[in-house]
Amino acid sequence: MNFQQLRSVRETVRCGFNLTDVAQVLHTSQPGVSRQIRELEDELGIELFVRAGKRLTGMTEPGSHVLPIIERILQDSQNLRRAGQEFVAQKSGQLSIAATHSQARYALPQAVQEFRQKFPNVRLHLHQGSPRQVAEMLITGEADVGIATEALDDYDALLALPTYRWTHAVIVPPGHALLDQPLTLARLAQYPLITYDTGFTGRTHIDQAFAQHGLQADIVLSAMDADVIKTYVGLGLGVGIVASIAYEHERDTGLRAIDAGALFGINLTKLAVRRGAYLRGYVYAFIESFSPTLARSVVERALNDETPGAQYDI
Repeated sequence: MNFQQLRSVRETVRCGFNLTDVAQVLHTSQPGVSRQIRELEDELGIELFVRAGKRLTGMTEPGSHVLPIIERILQDSQNLRRAGQEFVAQKSGQLSIAATHSQARYALPQAVQEFRQKFPNVRLHLHQGSPRQVAEMLITGEADVGIATEALDDYDALLALPTYRWTHAVIVPPGHALLDQPLTLARLAQYPLITYDTGFTGRTHIDQAFAQHGLQADIVLSAMDADVIKTYVGLGLGVGIVASIAYEHERDTGLRAIDAGALFGINLTKLAVRRGAYLRGYVYAFIESFSPTLARSVVERALNDETPGAQYDI
């Protein structure tokens, strides 16, 4: 039994049983992948995959039981490698952070700047995507830390910890009629709206608020990025709804913000890591830079809590 055999099984499942794709991922040949899988099956005495001729179509029942063990062995081998690197280079290496556009643009810069001052020899890689893409990057090991408001606590493989609470703001040009009277959902529903895509930056709370009051929101444009939303508000295409941290008084001089926390409620941004992953010391340092309440002892205690779906609060 060897790691290449185990990787061949894992990547076969990840690639939807397409051995051509597996071969590309592992930088080998398709016959080589088939041979590695068959040799492991022979050694274990079981068939891991259902076959239709030469094609693999799914996992057998024994294969489904073995797969989590294979995943765990490969993750432990990666952890062992990282543990050795930890002692060889205490303050150098690589840190990969996955975040949504709003988090990367507005919430991360201060923490990244502070981290770079403390760990100048650590290379930072910042990946952006939807909350579910952030979760997938954590699960596959592409990212060490993930930050988003939605989705992260939907995965048992991840430990999602609360960082900060925030509300939405309504963005309009100066002199807009919504600035003259108290803001209500009924008044807001009278205007074309520009806000986040479904699944991004508290959009769920926005949709729920209108639905609970029996109102139809006229969302004429949606985007992942608050800067895009503000641009089109400035062009007069509609009224914007963005995260309050996305409105910068000094920079957004052509816009005005109205607090909408009473309308759409409070959102909670989460920071997540993969359960079972080995976190180097500087990863803990970054986490604490981003959220001072998440000291290393707090994160380690939460990682040792094996309760699936456990909820944590700040």
